[in-house]
Amino acid sequence: MTTYAALLRGINVGGGRKVPMAELRTLMTGLGLDGVRTYLQSGQAVFGTDRGDEESLAAELTAALAGRFGFDVDVLVRDHAYLSAVAEQCPFPAAELEGKQLHVTYFSGPVGAERFAEIDEAAFLPEEFRLGDRALYLYAPNGLGRSKLAEYLSRPRLNRGVIATSRNWNTVVRLVEMTGE
Repeated sequence: MTTYAALLRGINVGGGRKVPMAELRTLMTGLGLDGVRTYLQSGQAVFGTDRGDEESLAAELTAALAGRFGFDVDVLVRDHAYLSAVAEQCPFPAAELEGKQLHVTYFSGPVGAERFAEIDEAAFLPEEFRLGDRALYLYAPNGLGRSKLAEYLSRPRLNRGVIATSRNWNTVVRLVEMTGE
């Protein structure tokens, strides 16, 4: 059996698009997923299954969420090996930073450097970003809420054709731990 994390985008933020974690666990268990556990209220669930792949599981969860809650929720599903590799390949000194200073944006598919070529990186210093495997690492020393680079990176034209959802470093590490248990 493979252990996965489901990353739900844009739920339980700002009063809208509410997905209670207890209901999410019930929904996922009803789909036949094993050992469903959630982390925080911001849309992470860990589960095991021996059927499907990341894309088919994400599609199944997306459809089930729309049916249950009446609105679309973008879902990415990633296995433990991938999540662990993303954490291990972090180009920033994660151990030296606070969790709020380092973020990973997970993408539904590959994104190349050409997508971000227009960005004048020097204009955003000391904030920085680096690309990884279907991931973008963002160093924002004052946190995501104050990050001008994060705001710029979230522009629709930079994310066209892919689902993108971000997690702070504490959540990245915890999902690696939870999928490895």
